[in-house]
Amino acid sequence: MPATADARAGRAAFTHPGFVLFQIARFLIVSAVEMQAVAVGWQVYEITKRPLDLGYVGLAQFLPAILLFPISGHASDRFERRTVLSACYAGYAVCFALLLALAQRSTPSITAIYVVLVMIGIVRSFNSTASRAILPQLVPTEHFPNAVAWNASIFQAATILGPAFGGFLYAAVKGPSVVYVVAMLTAIGATLSSFRIKPEVKARAREPMTLKTVFAGLHYIWRKKLILGAISLDLFAVLLGGAVALLPVYAREILHTGPWGLGLLRAAPGVGAAIMAVLLAHSPLRGRSGLTLLWAVAAFGVFTIIFGLSHNLTVSLVALLLLGASDMISVIIRATLTQLATPDEMRGRVTAVDMIFIGTSNEFGQFESGVTAQWFGTVPAVVLGGIGTLIVIALWAWMFPELRQAGELTEIRSDELPVSAGTSAPQ
Repeated sequence: MPATADARAGRAAFTHPGFVLFQIARFLIVSAVEMQAVAVGWQVYEITKRPLDLGYVGLAQFLPAILLFPISGHASDRFERRTVLSACYAGYAVCFALLLALAQRSTPSITAIYVVLVMIGIVRSFNSTASRAILPQLVPTEHFPNAVAWNASIFQAATILGPAFGGFLYAAVKGPSVVYVVAMLTAIGATLSSFRIKPEVKARAREPMTLKTVFAGLHYIWRKKLILGAISLDLFAVLLGGAVALLPVYAREILHTGPWGLGLLRAAPGVGAAIMAVLLAHSPLRGRSGLTLLWAVAAFGVFTIIFGLSHNLTVSLVALLLLGASDMISVIIRATLTQLATPDEMRGRVTAVDMIFIGTSNEFGQFESGVTAQWFGTVPAVVLGGIGTLIVIALWAWMFPELRQAGELTEIRSDELPVSAGTSAPQ
């Protein structure tokens, strides 16, 4: 009987219909976006034969998020988040339809493809903030850590299955058109599912769009040192400790394996993250969440160093798997802290800032890894990055006592957070 009760507790978030519908829609839309990303990458490279253009593909989708984060965050706080999500899912479907139309031409315009990718980046900017800000409206507070864990698990599943299915379709039909068709239909399915979501909407003041309100997320984070410490820790730790960008070099030059080995290396962090997310859904974290976050990021740095020094494929795979698992612990704690420590009327704008931190750490971290590898060599770059992550941990534990002292995740409340005295936000 206790085992049955534990199993039910591990799936507590799924007892809420709104959460179930949201996860269906989210799995579909993430899978569709990942399928599209595989297809458009292959298509662009086939057209131009220049690796630099693949960098532009990522840049075209990343820049709108940087430029629009004050507006996208404000929109998620001003309007009903389900409506914002539904509009974004429909926007994705339209973008995939445009890519399909371009693929039907005998000589697709690379400029037109980039224009559509910028449109996808705009949609993603609004979707990312609304998607994270709506989650606390779908489950009660006591089930929120469970919801975050399952939310991460389903996202990982979509990011693993989506590219694989998109690549299979592209290879089977020898072109991107069918992939875009399937992605478009999948996005339409996500849109239909989102219509049925019924979040618990609390009354929120509809603030006018001014410079003060759109940048209120930055102001709030600057004043709440627990949130600032949590998201900036991830920014600098991942920025320094990101080894994923150098996996092709490791596979070929250090581990002496082929494309199949590279595929295993790329999949290992995601597999570790997915396994850890499921484990945390069934066995929630207890005790002081801030210390757990610091230790998890420290483990990320240690496994980065082990990977950097390894010349054995098996050891490297285990290190990456554990790296992904430790990163997932920090992701779940940070996401839960950030959402529960933020009042509902501010979640969209705070989430928008958080997404910029995440995007910067991932995108710029890859650039940093490439530059340091060019300067110092591949192995020293990864090892130094892992050491840098450990230094950041020590500094953040000293600079942010609020983070070090944070208690149980479900006990975090926005109205209990202290505001640092004598500190003003950046104007």
